[in-house]
Amino acid sequence: MATPADLPDSVYLEIFSYLSVRDRIRSSRVCRRWKRLVDDRRLWRHVDLTLYTMRPKVLWHLLRRYMASRLHSLRMGGYLLSGSQAPQLSPALLRALGQKCPNLTRLCLHVANLTMVPITSLPCTLRTLELHSCEISMAWLLREQDPTVLPQLECIVLDRVPAFRDEHLQGLTRFQALRSLVLGGTYRVTETGLESSLQELNYLQRLEVLGCTLSADSTLRSVSRHLRGVRKIRLTVGGLSAPGLAALERMPVLESLCLQGPLVTPEMPSPEEIVSSCLTMPKLRVLEVQGLGWEGQEAERVLCNGLPHCSVIVRPCPKVSMDWWM
Repeated sequence: MATPADLPDSVYLEIFSYLSVRDRIRSSRVCRRWKRLVDDRRLWRHVDLTLYTMRPKVLWHLLRRYMASRLHSLRMGGYLLSGSQAPQLSPALLRALGQKCPNLTRLCLHVANLTMVPITSLPCTLRTLELHSCEISMAWLLREQDPTVLPQLECIVLDRVPAFRDEHLQGLTRFQALRSLVLGGTYRVTETGLESSLQELNYLQRLEVLGCTLSADSTLRSVSRHLRGVRKIRLTVGGLSAPGLAALERMPVLESLCLQGPLVTPEMPSPEEIVSSCLTMPKLRVLEVQGLGWEGQEAERVLCNGLPHCSVIVRPCPKVSMDWWM
């Protein structure tokens, strides 16, 4: 009869990949074989540390012992809600990530106090930077900073970053490799700030504006004026009307459009008006409607029948953080 010891290494690696970092390291103490398998570089390509409040000493150990050149993607929690005596992410630790992890391309920071951490500390290899419920200083992301910072940055997610404002948005224009921008709950960004920034960010291919104070109509008008090469748009429908949606008509390369509730107003376009606008978009292949109360009703039938060339998705509003989008 076969025993667990007879299982091939590939099966063990698959099992270990579902374990948390803490349980994975504990497993390495079982036997020499498991220690060797836990050390496999494939288990350390994508690491999630957001489940723990780790002391800096432990983070340094993980960095030296397990991650290093193996690491491609890292999720890391801060200690913003843990009191003033809690350890904080330091410039030294983030600089070490850049020095010891040359293949790190995605960094997601959650609930972190970055007010004393300069953006120059971040690894220059990053292609994706996500900030979720983080505090940043006014000096972050300003246009006057060193233009060589984050030269490969392609995507930035700003989810509930209260200090982020028009000046920071304008500062994003120095990232020439930037193609995806996600703004979630950035209530200090104004319609004027978005308009002036998109004039220079005309190379964006993906824009998401969710849960902000910006009117959907004004956002779409800015998009139609400046982002003619945008391929994906996702926005909250607060302030959306049929004339505002019509601003997207004949967008030449738009492939995916998502309209997300729950801020539905009486001016919200009807399903027939949405179909009419979408039919003018030659490349549109995905229409997603979330949280508008239309799932399982007549509206879904109208959208599906009116847009046979599109994949139409109608579902409730997501109940999770903005991590879903990646």
